[in-house]
Amino acid sequence: MKDAMLRIAGLVNHARALSFSELATIDARHQILDVSRIAPGKRGDAVKLAGVLELVQPKPEAKYLSLHATADNFHASIPLDVVKDKAILIYREGGQPLTAKAGGPVRFFIPDHHACHTDEIDECANVKFVDTIELTAEKGFDNRPHDEQEHAELHAKEQR
Repeated sequence: MKDAMLRIAGLVNHARALSFSELATIDARHQILDVSRIAPGKRGDAVKLAGVLELVQPKPEAKYLSLHATADNFHASIPLDVVKDKAILIYREGGQPLTAKAGGPVRFFIPDHHACHTDEIDECANVKFVDTIELTAEKGFDNRPHDEQEHAELHAKEQR
């Protein structure tokens, strides 16, 4: 599909490549208009991760959600159970696909990531430029910073 924004693969019953219009037509109960209502400072519209998971139907052995952002070679692998009902996928702003400048094609975001109460969920689990979500039984590839210095260097690089 030439206009696919987001590919969902791995331990799912129905792997999918979702276009902008397909994300927009996910059931209204999963759509979030104006994410600033739940995430001050963020802009755009989102779909709940739970809505996407309904489409692909994760297999019971899927325990991790790996987020892949090809644009900046950033990858994070986080426990699925902790985020499946909290995370959102910001994909639209002003009725148009989320631009790369805003973190598109899809920006994975966990409102109040601190409430997840796990060492595997931190600020860097909120991933910009996501183009693939992979469900796995074990922790997948994850190149997030491991200490404060690496974290500071990553954010300094983003500022440039």
